[in-house]
Amino acid sequence: MNLKKVFLTLILMSFISITFGQRTIVPLPKCKNGFIVIAHRGSHLVKPENSIAAMEEAIELGVDYVEIDLRTTRDGHLVLMHNETVDGTTNGKGRIQDLTLDEVQKLSLNVKDGKQYRVPGFIEALKTCKNRINIYLDFKAANVLKAYQEIQAAGMQKQVLVYINKTDDYKSWRALAPQLPLMSGLPKSIKTKEELAAVLQQMPLEATDNIPNPMLVEAMRENGLSIFLDVQMANEDPIKWKAAMDKGIQGLQTDHPAALIQYLKTNQLRNGLKVSGL
Repeated sequence: MNLKKVFLTLILMSFISITFGQRTIVPLPKCKNGFIVIAHRGSHLVKPENSIAAMEEAIELGVDYVEIDLRTTRDGHLVLMHNETVDGTTNGKGRIQDLTLDEVQKLSLNVKDGKQYRVPGFIEALKTCKNRINIYLDFKAANVLKAYQEIQAAGMQKQVLVYINKTDDYKSWRALAPQLPLMSGLPKSIKTKEELAAVLQQMPLEATDNIPNPMLVEAMRENGLSIFLDVQMANEDPIKWKAAMDKGIQGLQTDHPAALIQYLKTNQLRNGLKVSGL
């Protein structure tokens, strides 16, 4: 490789990663708002969870990320479904991993508005969100390489934050897609800055959904770690939102995106914190 190519490679790397202390992290997807709102399974109190309609609703509301759940059909296709089975959320029964894509797409999502909604594939979700809203990908049970290939094919590499549930999935994502930001929960046993640094050295993350110790919030930010807490519940309200925000976080995952956004705007908090591009 000649010097010109080396120079260009170094410039490219400077846009891909940022160094915090002893670790290098990947920037999160860019957002126009300072405080991040994440719609849990899309705007699913209005439309069926994990449906294209729920994503469209979230986009219309001005949400920053739509959280979706990824699973694999028997014949290897990636679809959106939170639970291991289709029972309850559709008019069918059985585990996603035991059904073919054709069988899954013939199902109807359970709704009360009289309309028909089907289980979307990951490719369809990526196309819906491209250049419109970021994706918070809760990686339930899927093939990392296939998921990443579909993200690449859609040109969505800079719009996806992957939530990791298993150590093996973490290793695979880091190996196959080192430029994608990863998120996971931190061990609740962490008590000191040194323990936090050691965990992040072993398993570098860009974001987390928990605070092991309230005294560590500043250290977490110093390590370039964004904190997106979960507040999704039926009885969400401004008291709960404020209590979470007072911890010094950068975003919330909610079941009530419209109400939360209105609360943030009313209190001039929508752009109160700078998150993107850490």
